[in-house]
Amino acid sequence: MMVFEDINAWRRERASRSATGTVGFVPTMGALHRGHVSLVERSVRENSATIVSIFVNATQFNESADLANYPRTLEQDLAVLECEGVDYVLLPRHEQLYPDGYRYRVVETECAATLEGVHRPGHFDGVLTVVLKLLQLAAADRAYFGEKDWQQLHLIRGMADAFFLPTSIVACPTVRESSGLAMSSRNARLEARDVDRAATLYRALSESPSAAAAREMLEAEGFHVDYVEDRDARRLAAVRLGGVRLIDNVSLASLP
Repeated sequence: MMVFEDINAWRRERASRSATGTVGFVPTMGALHRGHVSLVERSVRENSATIVSIFVNATQFNESADLANYPRTLEQDLAVLECEGVDYVLLPRHEQLYPDGYRYRVVETECAATLEGVHRPGHFDGVLTVVLKLLQLAAADRAYFGEKDWQQLHLIRGMADAFFLPTSIVACPTVRESSGLAMSSRNARLEARDVDRAATLYRALSESPSAAAAREMLEAEGFHVDYVEDRDARRLAAVRLGGVRLIDNVSLASLP
């Protein structure tokens, strides 16, 4: 496994790589869990080579405390990726990814202003901008994203189409704990007393007869609810529990 911290060194390596076989790409912010590993495993299975990036992207955080508290487990992450058979790991530096100081950015004007966009202003500008940069650097045939971040997935697909990017955006199912809680790097920040209660989010979304009923159930359990909405055949939600923000979604077609 080759690790690159310098973008220019990586670009030279990428240009020298033989054109034979397909390349898969998994962009991450590190603190890898089984959800990330499922994306990596699929990429390794479906491609001749796999690239993984680890970069905590400051431009997508609208709260400085959230950025400061985001878990960072680089040594452990690299060990996991090597065991999974990853070929290349990109660890770009902020100043190299943003040489313009974030003056140039990607802005979507409709979907990004709803749901997460209401509660995290500017979040998707940062997400789309860094993903575009990373897709350009990886120059992969396929890039893998989890369905847990459904709105993000929708926006990235739209961006790839709008800018005629050659990389196919591959959606992968959400990986869950046995309790139903969606795997997330933020779960590590939950207090021990809140771990079991956090699984109520999935139960509320998947068992309630309506979005309003799901919201009522969550509020009764002590969650601060940012939103629960049914749209585009999904039930989507964001909540806060003990200061940790959790998001999840389920297909309306899967509900009883």
